[in-house]
Amino acid sequence: MKKIVSSVLAASMVLSLAACGSTATTSESSSASTEATSSTAATGESAGSGSYTGTPIKIGGIGPITGAAAVYGNAVKNAEELAVKEINAANGSDVFEWKFEDDENDAEKSVNAYNNLKDWGMQILAGPVTTTPSVAVAAETVNDNLFMLTPSASSLSVILNDANDESTARGNVFQVCFTDPNQGVASADYIADNGLPTKIGVIYDSSDAYSSGIYEKFAAEAEVKGLEIVAAEAFTADNKADLSTQLAKCQEAGAELVFLPIYYQEASQILIAADKIGYEPEFFGCDGMDGILAIEGFDTSLAEGLMLLTPFAADAQDEKTQAFVAAYEAAYGDTPNQFAADAYDVIYSIYEAVLAGNINGDMDASEICDALKTHFTSMTFDGLTGTGMTWDATGAISKNPKAVVIKDGAYAAM
Repeated sequence: MKKIVSSVLAASMVLSLAACGSTATTSESSSASTEATSSTAATGESAGSGSYTGTPIKIGGIGPITGAAAVYGNAVKNAEELAVKEINAANGSDVFEWKFEDDENDAEKSVNAYNNLKDWGMQILAGPVTTTPSVAVAAETVNDNLFMLTPSASSLSVILNDANDESTARGNVFQVCFTDPNQGVASADYIADNGLPTKIGVIYDSSDAYSSGIYEKFAAEAEVKGLEIVAAEAFTADNKADLSTQLAKCQEAGAELVFLPIYYQEASQILIAADKIGYEPEFFGCDGMDGILAIEGFDTSLAEGLMLLTPFAADAQDEKTQAFVAAYEAAYGDTPNQFAADAYDVIYSIYEAVLAGNINGDMDASEICDALKTHFTSMTFDGLTGTGMTWDATGAISKNPKAVVIKDGAYAAM
């Protein structure tokens, strides 16, 4: 059996895939009169405090609920809806009104969705889900001074005007997921610190900011840690139908571990190709790997033993996780992934800041944005994806990952 090791460091899956699917937009709104569930996992009893009595605040969500990235967008959409319903029901009156727009993982459509939500009266943005749309929308939110909190867009270019200069922070854009550099550095650290093979091949997408950004940081940290990169093979979005050549070069170079800072669709091709040629390195990926078990027709036995560093494991035994998973499964008939957990934390962290800052829906979006910036950079938040989470002035989060492993075709806590 092929050994596969993968490190997923963000709850964020941040795609820059080519958009596909319909152009239809799906909108959902939630209020206290809709069905409520019993979970208040992210903030415990605070959701039941009944301390909010102001005008409901309008939160908009954006993400791909159709197209190639829909597995992420739908998880985010469901979790946001669930959190809003819980908060409103526990409060006894509406704290939030919520509406979600489909962007099909397309930047132009994401900006259109943003404008539709502005027309609706949006005061806070929970999203977008993926990187390229988030970068485009972030620029719009800066112009409007509207607070944006993405669950899963991990590129520094989302929160910084210049990804190489932290002094260029947009100021109003925050992340619940790890940044890409953190993933690259932590992946190299994990390989070095846990006695994994040190002769490493890398296969990455040089046309994608997410993939190439992680690789650059990984390569730099690998040198510091004494890891030897024996092959670094790139592909592009226009040339990824067959990645067997890149894999073969890793094999020829003697790579005992192949690092894959890419998305699960391309990763599945590589795992299948490796199985066909009998190449059995350890495979180590990032958060783009999440979703590989959901590919239709993919032999999930190829992913058996896949280890991920992630902020969320659905079978963890803590009370918060169990309550969230039970509520999510009851509402949507599916087990939540890390993107759902991150999105749930987005809504609950906003709620905590709303209560702390006496923010209400009678304030305009710019006033709310200024208040949220103050509270997010000073508060400590305990959620599903971490305890003691904090944000710095750039909008980047600090939290610790957890380890899971794919066992019997499912994620299991380690």
